[in-house]
Amino acid sequence: MPLHMTKIAYRASSLRELQDWFDGSSPERRLRTRYLPKRHEEMQGGSLFWIYDHAMVARAAILGFEERPDGHWDIVLENRLHMVHPKAKRAHQGWRYLADEDAPKDLVEGEVTGDVLPGKLVSELSKLGLV
Repeated sequence: MPLHMTKIAYRASSLRELQDWFDGSSPERRLRTRYLPKRHEEMQGGSLFWIYDHAMVARAAILGFEERPDGHWDIVLENRLHMVHPKAKRAHQGWRYLADEDAPKDLVEGEVTGDVLPGKLVSELSKLGLV
């Protein structure tokens, strides 16, 4: 089972802005990080799950990691965003590991969740077992 990562979409002012970043105009997107994840080899076939408004809402497949000339690293992502069933997730700095069994499932083709529920509402509904 692959290992995944989570990351806050901290520069995105809306979910639409995050979706627009993954425009499909090129085969990959790159995200700079200071350090290579220690468990990067386990992430073959994994994804980076994006957190927006205190909920995991989307994912992009991780294609690999490449060192930059400045000593930092690029997380190479597929330039395609997959929407997932929203799942409450607290904010954090940087990225965190996510086990496959804890990752939210993709929305199937044609499935619509409407506007993404606010993260705090998703959290409360999760506590009640409703999402």
